[in-house]
Amino acid sequence: MCEHDDFDEFARQGALTRRKFGLLALGASLVAMLPRFSRAAETTGEEVEIKTPDGVADAYIVHPSKGKFPAVLIWPDIFGLRPAFRDMATRLAESGYTVLVVNPFYRTHKAPTSPEHADFDDPPTRDALMTLRNSLTPTTASVDANAFVSYLDTHPSVDTTRKIGTTGYCMGGPLVLRTAAARADRIGAAATFHGGGLVTKDPDSPHLLIAKTKAHYLIAIAANDDEKDPDAKTVLRETFERAQLPAEVEVYAGTQHGWCPTDSKVYNRDQAEKAWSRLLVLLKGA
Repeated sequence: MCEHDDFDEFARQGALTRRKFGLLALGASLVAMLPRFSRAAETTGEEVEIKTPDGVADAYIVHPSKGKFPAVLIWPDIFGLRPAFRDMATRLAESGYTVLVVNPFYRTHKAPTSPEHADFDDPPTRDALMTLRNSLTPTTASVDANAFVSYLDTHPSVDTTRKIGTTGYCMGGPLVLRTAAARADRIGAAATFHGGGLVTKDPDSPHLLIAKTKAHYLIAIAANDDEKDPDAKTVLRETFERAQLPAEVEVYAGTQHGWCPTDSKVYNRDQAEKAWSRLLVLLKGA
């Protein structure tokens, strides 16, 4: 019986007043933003530091408490490593994965790298975030991909007989493609959610790396991103087809850029849950 079923049963038995029932139901709906299931694995998580050629990266790793599991590397959006992404990592770990979510801006400073409830529409905030974003390059992406994958492969909770998955949100989307190319030997599943700049006219456009990868893909596109660049999905599909790589490229109706993290102003629960379910299918097949 789920939480909402419990509330219905109490209500039918008259154990709650209408007002108390409404308050409890509201609380349940807030908790349910990241659903947990009765069969979820008990997890262990900790803040870690990872040495890279460019310094020491701070990150959060979480995994089921006992055993070895396939690994997943998460690249957060421009707002960086924060509670919402630790929660997402924990939820994924509950499904049987060792999950590492990183601070991609560690060269500048440790997380948090943005204010709580940061507003991208605020000019000073946007400028600060874009400065961080612009500090990342294809070279830093390759350095970090190698360092983080190597870290996972030496972690005692990781099953190295299984391929690694990697996911990215917003600016993390291109980092997923660069990771899949830099460590094609280990990355077996790659997913981007409202990824920005996957297809550009630049000679180092992330999509040009697809032929160097060996992963299966999930590309979840925000509807308003598709409106701005409707050709990108076609380019991606054609590129995956030429590379003979399985790929699910879909525009998620009614969504806005940034719809997946629960702390986003444009969070779309139904479509985020759909994307989550497709991610689990992708990872299972890696």
